[in-house]
Amino acid sequence: MKNQSITNNIDWISIIIYTVLVLLGWLNIYSSSLSSMEDTYEKQLIFILFTIPLIFIVVSVDGKFYEKYASIIFIVALISLAGLFLFGKTIAGQRCWYAIGSFTIQPSEFAKAATSLALAKFLSDSQINLKDPNRQIQALAIIFLPVLLILPQPDPGSALIYSIFIIVLYREGLPSWYVWTGFITILLFVLTLVIEPIYVVLAALLVIVLVHYRSRLADRNVILSSILFVLITGFVFSVDYIFNNVFKQHHRDRFNILLGKAVDLKGSGYNTNQSTIAIGSGGWLGKGFLEGTQTKGGFVPEQHTDYIFTTVGEEWGFAGSLVVIALFAGLFLRIIYLAERQKTKFSRVYGYCVAGILFTHFFVNIAMVSGIFPTIGVPLPFFSYGGSGLWGFTILLFIFIKMDANKVNEW
Repeated sequence: MKNQSITNNIDWISIIIYTVLVLLGWLNIYSSSLSSMEDTYEKQLIFILFTIPLIFIVVSVDGKFYEKYASIIFIVALISLAGLFLFGKTIAGQRCWYAIGSFTIQPSEFAKAATSLALAKFLSDSQINLKDPNRQIQALAIIFLPVLLILPQPDPGSALIYSIFIIVLYREGLPSWYVWTGFITILLFVLTLVIEPIYVVLAALLVIVLVHYRSRLADRNVILSSILFVLITGFVFSVDYIFNNVFKQHHRDRFNILLGKAVDLKGSGYNTNQSTIAIGSGGWLGKGFLEGTQTKGGFVPEQHTDYIFTTVGEEWGFAGSLVVIALFAGLFLRIIYLAERQKTKFSRVYGYCVAGILFTHFFVNIAMVSGIFPTIGVPLPFFSYGGSGLWGFTILLFIFIKMDANKVNEW
């Protein structure tokens, strides 16, 4: 393949949106940091400046490198995650960081790009058929290996992001029952927390009976329907044990508050309550840059990290929030468009992984700060404070931009 100039083919639309999001993120970090008198905005500026040589390195590497060494990159990522159990630094009860002096780095932020490359590499094999159970196990193993290393840290927020890879697999031929199983499991879990388990079981039985008798193969499916009912019953009656013995107390508190079973505005519900107050107080046009009373008063804990969107809502209002949401939506749609025009499976799958990861972070974070999802510590891409997050998302995005610019689809 003839190597073409990157500057002639690079997707400037994605880069412009990325740049605007990063700069807007820094402005909000600056605003949210003034009340605490911390130098987080100065540190974030340094992190942003370091993305310049990082981007240069990523786009300077030949596009074939990422496909050829995807497996090695993935193995290195797994080793870095496993090494945390021996050499990691514990911060706020989580062993998620390596410390070099006063500098810390979180390997799970970079593992997302490595997992995306590994999954794209695996699926790009022309012999791969996701209808084959053995191939399904192999694909799921790529996804869940990093999850098994991230969950014990504990970092459920980062682990949750990996669930989006199931949708990518579905896009590439994974049977739809995987997606439906996940959706139904979550629905049953939540319903069981809200109402008595016996009523959930009876409702499930009614649905199974209706589906069974509407099926043209009802006689053949009676055993399958019976097994399904037994599995659902067992799961429903195990939810209480899982909730009280597997989930930590602060996770239980957040779920209870979200579901209206408990009100703790000074404890576990404090962050969410202050977050919704800050966003709601912004009105249509906001209070103005550096004029947010909740932000200036430091009422929202960790506002410069996971709750950075509250600054947008309070100071820029509904109009400003809509602009930020539109920028993110534009970036997601642009990545999907670029992924669809790729001619190799590797670059297409990787593009969908990038869009999926960024969208999941965005959706969960916005839902979290809006009070419709429990607080689990998921940063807003390019906005939230942190070098590891910014660099991890930057690498994730620009590897794909490199693939598209270098015409990976024309190999």
